[in-house]
Amino acid sequence: MSAAKELKAKQIEEIKAKIQNCNAMVLVDYKGVSVAEDTALRAKFRAENVEYRVLKNRLVLKAMQELGIEGFDAQLEGPTAFAFAHGDALAPAKIISEACKDVKALEVKCGMMDGAFIDSSVVEKLASIPSKEVLLAQLLGMLQSPMSGLARVLQQVAEKQEA
Repeated sequence: MSAAKELKAKQIEEIKAKIQNCNAMVLVDYKGVSVAEDTALRAKFRAENVEYRVLKNRLVLKAMQELGIEGFDAQLEGPTAFAFAHGDALAPAKIISEACKDVKALEVKCGMMDGAFIDSSVVEKLASIPSKEVLLAQLLGMLQSPMSGLARVLQQVAEKQEA
């Protein structure tokens, strides 16, 4: 096997490992994004334990075919960056969605969650889900609301009986 083929085979294996080890993945068209904007985006990704890489579409497609993942053929055209989530599965979608508001050149192509293809509209919906902390606070509020209402009613009944 030639050195070039060995290098490509090694790169495909690395891409397969990235895909298999991530919680979620988002594909982004970064054409027209400035270096400063890209640097700021990479810093946000690093802070959330998201790996942001520009990979060759052909090699990613080959890795996906070997893994049996389908649906990405049409999306792997043109400049594509990949955001691999290693912690919070919603982090790449949230960061990219927020960045798209500021950087008009940035565009979500599609994504993958639980080994399945998701289109850009689903990625946007995932980005709108509140964080785990916010959801827990909302749940706690819903659980406390009936109890605090009951406590207020009982307090008012007790005050009326004293009077």
